[in-house]
Amino acid sequence: MAVTAQMVKELREKTGAGMMDCKKALTETGGDMEKAIDWLREKGIAKAAKKGDRIAAEGLAYIEVSGNEAVILEVNSETDFVAKNEGFQTLTKELASHLLATKPATIEEANDSKMSNGKIVSEYVNEAIAKIGEKITLRRFAVATKNDNAAFGAYLHMGGRIGVLTVLDGTTDEEVAKDVAMHVAAVNPKYVSRDQVASDEIEREREVLKQQALNEGKPENIVEKMVEGRVNKFYEEICLLEQNFVKDPDQKVKKFVEKSGATVASFVRYEVGEGIEKRQDNFAEEVMSQVNK
Repeated sequence: MAVTAQMVKELREKTGAGMMDCKKALTETGGDMEKAIDWLREKGIAKAAKKGDRIAAEGLAYIEVSGNEAVILEVNSETDFVAKNEGFQTLTKELASHLLATKPATIEEANDSKMSNGKIVSEYVNEAIAKIGEKITLRRFAVATKNDNAAFGAYLHMGGRIGVLTVLDGTTDEEVAKDVAMHVAAVNPKYVSRDQVASDEIEREREVLKQQALNEGKPENIVEKMVEGRVNKFYEEICLLEQNFVKDPDQKVKKFVEKSGATVASFVRYEVGEGIEKRQDNFAEEVMSQVNK
């Protein structure tokens, strides 16, 4: 496969590595993006790729809780100015109430569903676009349910830049659930526990770590022990229960929730715009283009 400039650009954004290193990595791996990321990591050139690191769109994350049901959603706009607009915030809340009431299975189903005001969601959003003057999209949502002996933790950070919804079984203490949600907002784990991590993801990480150790010149007879230690560290980075609790780093999240007789059933974390590439405008050039018209 031919290595294109766009592929090099994408790899740079994902890894922070230099242009020539990215080009070489893609060349060495036949243009396979994931293998190129691993190649860079094995050479010590790039840290673990975090695909969702780039916050490239604006809007709001929002959470609505009603009894034993809750919904978290993300609605995007083009600018953060519009995200602060009262009309946009009202639209977001109305969409949350609608999603909680109807529980559509997909975004497509949600956009085609009829709201209590008689309007189709997509039409209602288009009306808001006409009024506000920016493109607006319902990007994603998740509906959660719990039993009577459980608690929702709802946390919105920076006015809705990050939203986290947790479900804790075995406790009705919403403050404990919210504390866990705050931790998730800050640390961004991928999974609740080790048993949720796919075996192929761990094997891939183990192979990368092994190559790193060998490239560091470590003797082969101690590489395996080093790798296992680093794999455990990897679990701590991606698994919620393995992490040091942000409000008390001397204890793990697992120990914190166990003190309340609880277990973490699930969590959903939305960071506005993650994974969406925002158009990079040169403001000076834009102004000059208008002046020269």
